[in-house]
Amino acid sequence: MTAEAMIRIQHLSKRYGEKLAVDDLSFSVGAGEVLGFLGANGAGKSTTMRMIAGFIAPTQGAISICGRDIERAAIAAKRCMGYLPEGAPSYGEMRVAEFLDFVADIRGLAGSRRQQRRAVVVERLGLGEVLEQTIDTLSKGFRRRVGLAQALIHDPQVLILDEPTDGLDPNQKHEVRRLINELGKDKLVIVSTHILEEVHAVCSRAIIIADGRIVADDSPRALESRSRYHNAVSLRFLGPEQLAAAGTAVAALPGVSEVEVNERELRLTAIPRAGAQVLPALSALISAQGWDVPELHLEAGRLDEVFRSLTRPVPTGIDP
Repeated sequence: MTAEAMIRIQHLSKRYGEKLAVDDLSFSVGAGEVLGFLGANGAGKSTTMRMIAGFIAPTQGAISICGRDIERAAIAAKRCMGYLPEGAPSYGEMRVAEFLDFVADIRGLAGSRRQQRRAVVVERLGLGEVLEQTIDTLSKGFRRRVGLAQALIHDPQVLILDEPTDGLDPNQKHEVRRLINELGKDKLVIVSTHILEEVHAVCSRAIIIADGRIVADDSPRALESRSRYHNAVSLRFLGPEQLAAAGTAVAALPGVSEVEVNERELRLTAIPRAGAQVLPALSALISAQGWDVPELHLEAGRLDEVFRSLTRPVPTGIDP
């Protein structure tokens, strides 16, 4: 683990009766990282986030935030952390302005510092127009913004966001991701999510968990390189006749493992054998055949395919 780690997780487990929700997790996160914490629903993401945030106690293991143990020095650890829970629960009967003042009180903000931080989060999250509304009258997007505001109001070094864009429309998701990218420049951010596009949009690193255990920990690009579509070549044709003829010719190229044909999109994808590069041979074939190919794309890999391969249940056989 890096000496610059601001979060250290050591052998973290959580058991609910017979259910082992989180199973011996160990990892660290350093300043300037935006970590995507990924897993299918029920994989243990939210349980892990709640333990890191100090909302629930682990069955075993240790959590250190900015050098403070989350159990033995809870107040000091939470002082340097902001937390957006899944669903962003809050007090619906409160006006937004009252809620922000309430959180500022809890965080011990006072005087000019309080006014300055309140103004920053209101401006940054566009809350000026809804300050006098009660939270239960807000749209889902604005409730998420209020949740982010309470997590940011004390300007924490560490930000824990549990499903920050779940349920938002595309415009709202774009706004939240833009904010996360900005925050990641000077904060450590952990984003728990099951939305894979989130990883591409905001994360410099991704941890994938399944059944409470870490099954991958790498950069998004490195994870994509595990995909069978890594260095695959996708090309689109103008008509079905060329597409049909091309399928047989491309499949015969050395280095091509498989050809996928999408007749609706007039698209063909050449999947390479392990370690092979098919683009040069495919480009030569296109030139030799005189095919009119308006679009050709070299794939980095498909994170969704890697995610499925790592998180799908292992078959246990069929009972007679």
